[in-house]
Amino acid sequence: HPLFYRRNSIQQLELPQRKAALIVPAFETLHYRLTFPKSKAELLSMLDMGSLYTFRYHVWPKGHAPTDYAKWRTATVPYRVAWQPDFEPYVVVRRDCPKYDQRFVGFGWNKVSHIMELDAQEYELLVLPNAFMIHMPHAPSFDISKFRLSAGYRGCLQTLREEFHQDLSRRYGAAALKYLTAERSL
Repeated sequence: HPLFYRRNSIQQLELPQRKAALIVPAFETLHYRLTFPKSKAELLSMLDMGSLYTFRYHVWPKGHAPTDYAKWRTATVPYRVAWQPDFEPYVVVRRDCPKYDQRFVGFGWNKVSHIMELDAQEYELLVLPNAFMIHMPHAPSFDISKFRLSAGYRGCLQTLREEFHQDLSRRYGAAALKYLTAERSL
């Protein structure tokens, strides 16, 4: 049972005593109706048959690529991954972890900035080997439509990103340079 697995993982990984973000690998389907896989083996079979895909691999692979799905396929224990630009996994964290930055409401950069802040605070990014989630198709949100259609919206988001980088630099000093350097090299 997924909830039992998650609680068991949290206990085994001593999450209450550790600064860690447990990554739940994300998948998606293009079908509005799907029989949810009951196990990792069943999910892998669906992935191989093409009824599931790694999340957003065809439109935004950078968002979840650091999860290392090839490694996940055969993993039996949690494994650590490194932060990379635009990484936005779904995570389980302690309640006292940094909160989402409230500047990023609507569409764009909420999860990316959160993971960046966790990494800046030296959280371990640990992929759970037997957990997964499946994103179901739905109509585009109002905010993503605004992002796609409005240069003003995209410009505001860029300004907020720059402010966020400046704030990280003030809080974490030289350690935060890697985020700005990675952003500029994209």
